Amino acid sequence: MAINDTKYRCVAAIFGVTGLVGKELARKLLSASKWKVYGIARRPNASTKAIQMEGDENFHFIPCDLLNISDTQEKLSPLRDITHVFWVTWASQFPLDSLECVEQNKTMMSNALSAILPTAKALKHVSLQTGMKHYVSLQGKLMDMGIDFFDEHSPRVNGGHNFYYVLEDLLRERLPSYRVPWSIHRPGLIMGSSQRTLYNFIGSLCVYGTICKYLSLPFVYGGTKQCWEEMCVDASDARLVAEQHIWAATNVESSRKTDMGQAFNSINGENYAWKEIWRPIGLKLGANVCEEKMFSEDFVFSSAMSEKGGVWKEIIVKEGLVHTKMEDLANWEFLDTLFRCPVKMLGTREKIDNMGFKTRYHALDSILYWIDVMRFEKLIP
Repeated sequence: MAINDTKYRCVAAIFGVTGLVGKELARKLLSASKWKVYGIARRPNASTKAIQMEGDENFHFIPCDLLNISDTQEKLSPLRDITHVFWVTWASQFPLDSLECVEQNKTMMSNALSAILPTAKALKHVSLQTGMKHYVSLQGKLMDMGIDFFDEHSPRVNGGHNFYYVLEDLLRERLPSYRVPWSIHRPGLIMGSSQRTLYNFIGSLCVYGTICKYLSLPFVYGGTKQCWEEMCVDASDARLVAEQHIWAATNVESSRKTDMGQAFNSINGENYAWKEIWRPIGLKLGANVCEEKMFSEDFVFSSAMSEKGGVWKEIIVKEGLVHTKMEDLANWEFLDTLFRCPVKMLGTREKIDNMGFKTRYHALDSILYWIDVMRFEKLIP
């Protein structure tokens, strides 16, 4: 693949281009001038094929198994023109907070860096995405740290095996000798559209609402009263997260004498409560919303929806949707965990606000926007 082309001012390598934020990164960069994009993932999907079908000559998809060192070297070492790396992928084969999860994610990034750093002499920045779970324990039941709002200097949590820490440490270990600065981005509940994301909130919500409409079931929020009435997790619109990645990679100057990396919470920055926005979400999806039956502590998504795969197949055929399995878009266990979260994972935006990044979204606006995107992409009716 062509490696040195002076017509491009910047060349991005997006690891995880098929995911919630990876898709938005590709779209934003390709809409700007002088960007070439290498989109890297194990396999292409509808989004990457759509970009290629639109004839965008600045986009090049590279299928790569990052756990395979020889495949990674073969595919990535020739990309000598890379100027910016965006790492928005992770290996989800093993449970979070397990040694296996840590080792897989470390291996992936290590293999990629080993292939890129020696040859990409123009590399200017590496951007790593982790998450707000940086601030809480992932081992067993989430531990209440006694902190209301986490800022970027909040201490790491002892115990468990958080792969976020390992990836941050890997950047600190490998990048200084190449004089390459980095940024770390910590979103909360990411809201976007993807066919290949394990913790796909919008996909789960859309499939749930669509099935409720199809079967004339009430659109019920199942969870704890606290999660229903209070904001427990920050919302993070994929558009905002992608924009922040680019902003930091192209505008933030890190000291090359001391700490070459900075961390940023990547959150919408507006308060919300599910009890305030559940009704308009249900109405947007065309579901039956009953004021008296919107909330139930007894309703469990994984129990109520796990056997609805056949119904989803019927909906796809009837509505002429893109072929997906229910579990491709919906993760019922994730919804149960999210709506029954025993601690609050809330961050402050003070640091990034003071540095001039002003983009904000309200959770409801984000959700309604991404429902429209899901419809446009024919993933839901």
